[in-house]
Amino acid sequence: MRGWLKVAGLGPGAEVMVTPEVSAALADATDVVGYVPYVERVPPRPGLTCHGSDNREEIRRAEQALRMAANGRRVVIVSSGDPGVFAMAAAIFEALEAGEHTWRALDIQVLPGISAMLAASARVGAPLGHDFCCINLSDNLKPWALIEKRLRLAAEADFAMAFYNPRSRARPEGFARALQVLREACGPGRLIVFARAVSTPEESVRITTLAEAEPEMADMRTLVMVGSSQTRRIERDGQPWVYTPRSASGSEL
Repeated sequence: MRGWLKVAGLGPGAEVMVTPEVSAALADATDVVGYVPYVERVPPRPGLTCHGSDNREEIRRAEQALRMAANGRRVVIVSSGDPGVFAMAAAIFEALEAGEHTWRALDIQVLPGISAMLAASARVGAPLGHDFCCINLSDNLKPWALIEKRLRLAAEADFAMAFYNPRSRARPEGFARALQVLREACGPGRLIVFARAVSTPEESVRITTLAEAEPEMADMRTLVMVGSSQTRRIERDGQPWVYTPRSASGSEL
């Protein structure tokens, strides 16, 4: 039997946000590989073996999946959100490039999913409706100096910004520093959205300004978005809408 490997995104949390393509791959798989909380989102069934591992074992996990596919298994390696956004797709190709040459002949497909960034944006309106950038605030795989440089340059370019992994329990000081950099670069009145666990029962959304933002408003399940100078807030009964218009005047340059 010829094996294959599919790198799949499970979406932000709700079962309805798993794409039909991903559901079909899971239904045909012999093995599911991934970080334990993501593997636990896959319903068990006869003939499916689940292989959960720790969060910081991405390359080992990728190599495991590639070896199983090379041995004829039908493997789905899962990420939350989209696998190409700070997730397992890049790890697979890192392992593929450095690993056994025969792996390059494998049938490998990346199956997109709904990212936390897009789910959070949709929940509050359209804050990413014009040019935006996306930055991972974790300094596990890159130095903090590079993160800070990218924050300042993104603010200078007047992008709306989306941030993954804003504040870990091990390194809570990083997000406090990020907020300070953003206040200096963008001004205290800039809109900021904290969208935690969107599409799950634990979902919470808070819309405020950089002046009022506190580091404790975010954790590792929070997607943070900071608007551009053009981003607007529409008041209404209940939660406001936030959106960034489709055009830019150039006056912010």
